[in-house]
Amino acid sequence: MISLAGRDIAHSWGKFVLTGLGLGLLIGVTLTMAGVYRGMVDDAQALLTNSRTDLWVVQKDTQGPYAESSSLKDDVVRSVRGMPGVAQAANVTYFTMQVSDDDGGETRAMVVGIEQGGPGAPGYLVAGRQLTRSHYEAVADIKAGFTLGQRIRIRRHDYTVVGLTQRMVSSGGDPMVFIALKDAQEAQFLKDNDAIVNDRTRTANNPAFNRPGVPGLLDAVQALQTSSRNVNAVLVQLAPGFEAEQVAEPIRRWKHLAVFTRAGMEEILVAKLIATSAKQIGMFLAILAVVSAAIVAFIIYTMTLGKIREIAVLKLIGTRNRTIAGMILQQALGLGLIGFVVGKVAATVWAPVFPKYVLLLTQDALTGLGATMLICALASTLAIRAALKVDPATAIG
Repeated sequence: MISLAGRDIAHSWGKFVLTGLGLGLLIGVTLTMAGVYRGMVDDAQALLTNSRTDLWVVQKDTQGPYAESSSLKDDVVRSVRGMPGVAQAANVTYFTMQVSDDDGGETRAMVVGIEQGGPGAPGYLVAGRQLTRSHYEAVADIKAGFTLGQRIRIRRHDYTVVGLTQRMVSSGGDPMVFIALKDAQEAQFLKDNDAIVNDRTRTANNPAFNRPGVPGLLDAVQALQTSSRNVNAVLVQLAPGFEAEQVAEPIRRWKHLAVFTRAGMEEILVAKLIATSAKQIGMFLAILAVVSAAIVAFIIYTMTLGKIREIAVLKLIGTRNRTIAGMILQQALGLGLIGFVVGKVAATVWAPVFPKYVLLLTQDALTGLGATMLICALASTLAIRAALKVDPATAIG
C-alpha cells in the first residue's frame, strides 16, 4: 500500500510538490496569525513584568492606566508609602504619541514618566546608562530605532537618548521611551503656549478670580493653571511577608482609590483589551482552516479523477477497497505534511519582519500539525468515496 501511494506520487510529483508549497504558505499564514495573538499576550505580560510592580494604585472607579484614563495627584504617593506592607511606591505617567527624531522621522511610542530608581523604571539596559538628570534625558527601547546620543522631540522639548533597553513595550506592542516624571507631567498635562495665554486672558476677565482688594488671587489661579501635579498611577512594591490583597484592601478602604494586583491587571489586559482581537484572529483561523480543507479536497479529488482507469484496473485484479482508500489517504496526509513543513519554515522566516511581536510556540506548532493532518484526512473522504464507486469494467470499457 505504501509503495502504491509512493509510486503514484512519483508519477506526478511536480503537481504534488507545487500543491504542497501552496498549501504550506496558507499554513504559514495560519501559524503566523496564532503567533500574532501569542505576541499580543506576551506584550501585555511583558508590560506588567517590566514594571517590577506588585500593586497598581489608580483613580477610583477606573481600570488602571493601561485600559482607561486615570488621574491622581502626585502627593498621593506619600500616603501610600505610609501604608503597612508597602516597601516602595513611585508615581508614573503613561501616554502614547508620535516621537520625532533629529532626522525628521517619527515613531509611535509610549512615553513613560518615571521616578529614578523606583518601580516602573527599566530594570536593565543593553547599552548606555539610566536617567541621572531630572530633565531632558531619555531611555528608549531598541525597537523604537533610536541610537545613543540621538536627539528626540517629545511635545515642545528635545531629549537626548542616554540608554537603550529591550522588550519594554506597551500592551499594543509600541516601544517605550522613559523620561523623568516632571518632564512627562509637563508633556502630558500642560497646554501649549497659545492655550495658556488664552486661559490667562479668560481668567483675568472673570470677576470671580480678579476681585478688587484681593491682589494675589489672580496670580495664584493663573499659576495653578500652568502647573501640573497629576500622574496616572502609583506603582507599589510589597515588603517581604505581605500578600498583595492584604496590602491592597486597606488602600481601597482608607484612601478611596482603586488598587489592582498582578492577576487583576492581567485579566484587564488579556481578557478585556485583547478579547476582541482574539475573536477576530480566531475567525481568521477558522476561515483559513476551511480554505485549507477545500484546497486539499479539491486537489486530492482532481488527482483521483485523473486516474479512474488505473483504479478500475486495481479493482479488476482484486485489490481491496481498503488498499485503494489507504493510498488516497496517504497522499492526502503526505500533502499535509509537506504543507506543514513549508508553512513552519515560512512562518519562522517572515515572523521577525512583522512590525509587532510574533511569538511562535512549539505547542502551537504541534497543534497545527495535528489539525493539518486531521483536515487532510477529512478532505480525502470525498476522493475516497469517488474511488470506491469506480466500476471495474471501466478498465476495459
